[in-house]
Amino acid sequence: MQKRNLIYLLFTLTLLGILGFSYVSQRSPVISCQQWGFHSPQSSKYYTHPVKIVVEPWRGRHHVYAIFMIPRGYVNDHFFYVTIEGIDTICGVMTTGSQNSVEGMNAKPEYYLIKGWLQTRMALWLMLQGKHTELKQPLNWVLGYTKKNEG
Repeated sequence: MQKRNLIYLLFTLTLLGILGFSYVSQRSPVISCQQWGFHSPQSSKYYTHPVKIVVEPWRGRHHVYAIFMIPRGYVNDHFFYVTIEGIDTICGVMTTGSQNSVEGMNAKPEYYLIKGWLQTRMALWLMLQGKHTELKQPLNWVLGYTKKNEG
């Protein structure tokens, strides 16, 4: 009787594994990094690091993000990237709006805050590789921006 239960258990786990892999492989692809251009190739580009990073992928979607502070009159690149030694560059997406206050953080005068998300599965993948500490380092997250009226 126990042998039969073991066979059912192995069959069930195998089936769940196949279904899980199928589900994950059909989800939206990971955001690929590429050269994103600003409005003009002659624009001066500036780069900044986040003022706050939240890495809590166990809470579900939208719980791995960074908040960046950008001067007013500048626009962001709409994508940010995370670089960790030994890992390919990973990109995330920025929100479209700018705010004076986000997640309890207030922007300095003449600045605004913008939030960018990293895919939860990418964060989990990095954490499984032991890169949790590196993922929480602000210097590993970079957002490009340029003056709004250039170009």
